[in-house]
Amino acid sequence: MSSRAAIRYAKAVLEQANQGNIANVVFDDMQSVYATIEGSKELRSVLKSPVVKAEDKKEALVKIFENNSEVTKGLIQILTTNKRINLLGGVAESYISLYNESQGVKVANVTTAVALSSELETEVLAKVKQLTGSSQVTIHNTIDESILGGFILRVGDLQYDASIANKLGKIKREFSKSL
Repeated sequence: MSSRAAIRYAKAVLEQANQGNIANVVFDDMQSVYATIEGSKELRSVLKSPVVKAEDKKEALVKIFENNSEVTKGLIQILTTNKRINLLGGVAESYISLYNESQGVKVANVTTAVALSSELETEVLAKVKQLTGSSQVTIHNTIDESILGGFILRVGDLQYDASIANKLGKIKREFSKSL
């Protein structure tokens, strides 16, 4: 979950991108930024490190994201100037969420014990479209073996937990109540 500061930066970036009619380009940039930061433990450590100079962080990020838009490069500059560069991943995550919301796209987060099959993914898409009334739905599948089986579906602030771990937990609570 992004911080309030990251959300504020993301709103400002989205507004700037909308004014320049490049919101979709910046959306692609932010997906790239988020995936890069989430995929690299070393990069996250460098961004959070008080030992690494802000200018060094900025130089590294500008090199990593040199093919991105000027809006994205400007965001890196502003975050560096304001000593908030560690928020970059959160800003990217918030921007993606805000952009999807502005486009009417619903994001369904599905947590399963194994990867979703194409048939199950189609079934989940249809169910989410029925529940939300939105024709634009994307699915993000997270694999968590601790749920044992079944799935956990989150769309916005709605959650449906049909995991085996949840059902076993309910049975355990019922047994402990009856003792």
